[in-house]
Amino acid sequence: MNDSEKRNKGFLGFIERFGNSLPHPVIIFVILALAIILISDLAARFGAPVEYFNASEGDYVTVEAVSLMTGEGLAHIFNSAVDNFTGFAPLGTVLVAMLGVGVAEWSGLISSTLKKLLRNVPTSLLTASVVFAGIISNIASDAGYVVVIPLGAIIFAGAGRHPIAGLAAAFAGVSAGFSANLIFGPTDALLVGITNEALSSGGIDYDVAVTANWYFMIVSTFVLTIVGAFVTEKIVEPRLGEYTGNYKPDDEPITAIENKGMRNALIALLVFLGIMAWLMIPENGVLRSLDEATGNMTLDNFLRNGLLFMILLLFAVPGYFYGRTTGKIKSSHDLVKGMSESMSSMGGYLVLAFFAAQFINYFSYTNLGLILAVNGAEFLEAIGFVGLPLILAFIIVTAFINLFIGSASAKWAIMAPVFAPMLFEVNIAPEMTLMAYRIADSSTNIISPLMSYFAMILVFAQRYDKKSGLGTIISTMLSYSIAFLITWSLLLIIWFVFGLPLGPGAEITL
Repeated sequence: MNDSEKRNKGFLGFIERFGNSLPHPVIIFVILALAIILISDLAARFGAPVEYFNASEGDYVTVEAVSLMTGEGLAHIFNSAVDNFTGFAPLGTVLVAMLGVGVAEWSGLISSTLKKLLRNVPTSLLTASVVFAGIISNIASDAGYVVVIPLGAIIFAGAGRHPIAGLAAAFAGVSAGFSANLIFGPTDALLVGITNEALSSGGIDYDVAVTANWYFMIVSTFVLTIVGAFVTEKIVEPRLGEYTGNYKPDDEPITAIENKGMRNALIALLVFLGIMAWLMIPENGVLRSLDEATGNMTLDNFLRNGLLFMILLLFAVPGYFYGRTTGKIKSSHDLVKGMSESMSSMGGYLVLAFFAAQFINYFSYTNLGLILAVNGAEFLEAIGFVGLPLILAFIIVTAFINLFIGSASAKWAIMAPVFAPMLFEVNIAPEMTLMAYRIADSSTNIISPLMSYFAMILVFAQRYDKKSGLGTIISTMLSYSIAFLITWSLLLIIWFVFGLPLGPGAEITL
């Protein structure tokens, strides 16, 4: 039996065949948008209006479905298309953040920093350091896949350990731990933007900040690092056994100029953070604004609107000084080139954002999202399926769907207009809904053959073991996936039971 036949057998073979039969996420949004157009007409003709209490208006509101198949509806489809796209909240936030990340990545700062982190740790902390580096690498979006994962394998091989175990530990951190980190980044901005769009489409006046899950993410980073290291050393490495391959790592040391570049980048970063602290911390800080409700000077407006520009500078400033030191950035042309290359990688996202924006807007215009949320909330309350059981069920369902639709943003753009308003109606804060989604979305990335980087991981593994195949990767990563999903869900249960904030001003329940 050849490898192709093996891959098509059993449950995992079914997942792969089914997933490969799905169209591109862009086409999925087109299909969903067409479905909304049809359903909106049926709901307008035969559906019953719903009544709900609008907290912002302090009164009950009656809502009916609006058809997109009327003259007015068709005019809306054509007339709103451009505004839907340009006004799509995740679009600007992600592109702005990626400008700064692009400079740091293109200059080589991110690669050198991760290399130094992984090469200068005690042997006893090697595994944990690889997992930790993988987790924090997601601040640079997909950089961890092409930097940390192959580097993890090389470091393990250099330490006389099985390189595929190092690859697996790094892969678990980068992909299964994708929603944990010590700082928020482009992914947070993207998912928060979609959440706010979904809440707005459901008629809910509620704003989720980029820092919505920050506290929980910080704790998750250390918890998942411990879990990932345990799984690697107690389950994965014993199963792989002693490495007998012929691979010899090309262990090139960090050069003196790279070390100097990182030193200058660190100095620039500390100066920048000092300036930002001076602008934010004092009571009369420039970035503070008056909260008319409390009369206090707060950072709320900055956290909602100005934080993303700070993230841009947080990466661009040290990235620029690193590039100037190493010679990668010689002029303003090089600086712009780094930003341009980052933007060029976002082409697929721009196409996806256009069609996702139309779909979400149709949900809002037709009132279907609001009607579904109200009816769904009433049903959940009627059967008593609310609170923690609802959250756990949501995690399980999302983790399963993630096996078939790998894109976090595409999947959330489909699910958010339904679940964010629905759970809001049963007093679960959108920040909690978002965190539950991110746990599920991350944990099963590493066992889905449909994940965009899965083929690349397979190629990396075959570098050390020519016999490695799809089954090798999935069977190796399955223990990480289960351990992360269970541990992370238990951590969320603890958060829920004790009512701890998920981030600054972000509560579990309303």
